[in-house]
Amino acid sequence: MLALAALVLLAVAPLAAAGQHSHQRSDAVSSKPQAAEAAAIKPDAPTITFLKIFKSSSPSYVKIQLDRQGAGTYDIRQLPDRPRPQPFQISPALAAKIFSLARRLHDFDGIQLETRRRIANLGEKTFLYEKAGTSYQVSFNYTLNSTANDLLTIFEGLSLQDQYIEQLRSSMRYDPLGLYQVLVRLGRDVQAGQLADPAALTPLLNKIAADKNLLDIARDRASAIVASFHHGK
Repeated sequence: MLALAALVLLAVAPLAAAGQHSHQRSDAVSSKPQAAEAAAIKPDAPTITFLKIFKSSSPSYVKIQLDRQGAGTYDIRQLPDRPRPQPFQISPALAAKIFSLARRLHDFDGIQLETRRRIANLGEKTFLYEKAGTSYQVSFNYTLNSTANDLLTIFEGLSLQDQYIEQLRSSMRYDPLGLYQVLVRLGRDVQAGQLADPAALTPLLNKIAADKNLLDIARDRASAIVASFHHGK
């Protein structure tokens, strides 16, 4: 009887393990679409793209694309580097403001933004509107158009924000001791209003605050920055 019971257990164990493995695999597969969906631009959705190329700066290449819901991708790097677009999400309210400003600029259809004044090279900026196979774009080095400058300020703020995302993720993984200094700089820029949608960093900052493997001062700083979003600091 003991031998028979042992044989039954041996036969059932692999099935149970296979079932557990299948369940874990199913969970892993099902979680990926949810994570991707959070910042996926829907096919044929109207999008606005900001492109900045400034060879003498670092980063020298910035590309940010967004849809009306705030889903988007960013690719911020040096020009010689390979493209590496990353998904991100901003608030629908900010996305609506971006599209509203673009509408005031006729979605960049037939508009001229470049000033006739002689200005030093500040990098070529391009706004691009795309919808259902139709696209309009305008490029400039410097403009006096206030609406265009409002839109540029938002995208410059998003560029800085996306750079902080990269720095925070990299520090968490490769330089935990340097993470605190990144958070200090981030806190200063948040207080100075340099970021376009700083509250969008909340999930990443909460992840830092909850990670017991990180230094307490870094975790506390991350928590303080999140608290500042709620108190309007």
